[in-house]
Amino acid sequence: MKTIVIVFVVFGLIDLYIFKGLSSLVGGYTTQTKTLIAIVYWLVSLLCMSALVYGLLNRSNFQNSNTLTLIIGLFVTFFVPKLLLLFFHAMDDVVNLLSYGYSQVSDTDYSRRNFLTKAGMVAATAMFGGMLYGIIWGKFNFRVLRETIASSRIPKAMDGLKIVQISDAHLGSFGDQYAPVEKAVKMINQLEPDYVFFTGDLVNNHAKEAEGWVQVFQDIQAKHGKFSVFGNHDYADYGNFNPTEKAESIARLKEIHSEMGFKLLEDEHVVLGSGSQGLTLIGVHNWGQGFHQKGDLAKATNGINNDHFQILLSHDPTHFEHQVKNKTSIDLTLSGHTHGMQMGIEIPALNIKWSPVRFRYPRWAGLYEDSGQKIYINRGFGVLAYPGRLGMAPEITLLTLKSLA
Repeated sequence: MKTIVIVFVVFGLIDLYIFKGLSSLVGGYTTQTKTLIAIVYWLVSLLCMSALVYGLLNRSNFQNSNTLTLIIGLFVTFFVPKLLLLFFHAMDDVVNLLSYGYSQVSDTDYSRRNFLTKAGMVAATAMFGGMLYGIIWGKFNFRVLRETIASSRIPKAMDGLKIVQISDAHLGSFGDQYAPVEKAVKMINQLEPDYVFFTGDLVNNHAKEAEGWVQVFQDIQAKHGKFSVFGNHDYADYGNFNPTEKAESIARLKEIHSEMGFKLLEDEHVVLGSGSQGLTLIGVHNWGQGFHQKGDLAKATNGINNDHFQILLSHDPTHFEHQVKNKTSIDLTLSGHTHGMQMGIEIPALNIKWSPVRFRYPRWAGLYEDSGQKIYINRGFGVLAYPGRLGMAPEITLLTLKSLA
């Protein structure tokens, strides 16, 4: 409760400063208009803050629904654009302070400027519109991204093998919006994959979120098999669940993976193909820097054929950084987790790829290589917290193996 009060006060002070900037833009309006703007601004702010506090205080009542996700999404959608306005208004204040100081020492006229605040208002309005677009349409704008993985360790028998990777479904955030996800499943099936790999976070908090989705994911087709691992959200650790409820959720989620047709890999490996013409698939429980570190890579790779091309399914890309690269013979790691923050800008033709998440994860989306070892980080299939996607569309990855043997 103390933390919530502190957060409420901090956000309130931020809102006050932003309102100061807004007031500087409407100085020439009539008193009635300015009063109306003030009422609307503070009413929306108080509603968003109240909804957030109510959701956090009653989160145990929302553990098996997407209500809390929608509440947080509402808050984020209104608050993030205001932060953008805050940034521009703060720059205006700095410029005005410097101008005022200069006018005092140089005996020149001083007039307050608000050009940057106006620019910030335009930018904030555009972002708000973009975030609404991301909620209504962006989160369903599924795309297929293609990469070729070439290696002399890939056997000739596996040349041209097609692997589809999906990650971070977060089914609780979709509610009962089955139709657009079913279209994404059709997109997967049209790729005619040999294998489908799911790299974790099937749900937000609890296995119950996935109950209505078994048939949808069961319809995903792969010629030779579907494999999966757990992500950090799959252990019922993000709700007020007691140990028994956590254990029941984990057990049920394992059953759901099986009912969907996925072989859940729990710190183990399997051979795909046969003999020298095969490859080894490794799957571990979540291991992440700053998150759960349940995965046991040593156990998963015990007795592995080091002559095989090796693929690791590990939800969190920091696992690659800390335990895989330069420490194992794993050729390709497939991860998710970052979501590309569900927000960013990507223009491949101009070699532009940016998201705020890069400040947390140096490797956050797409294909990377380090000392001959590769990692592909999927941008995610679903959404979390902000129930939308802006400039970072949900991803279906098609990886095609190319033998250089």
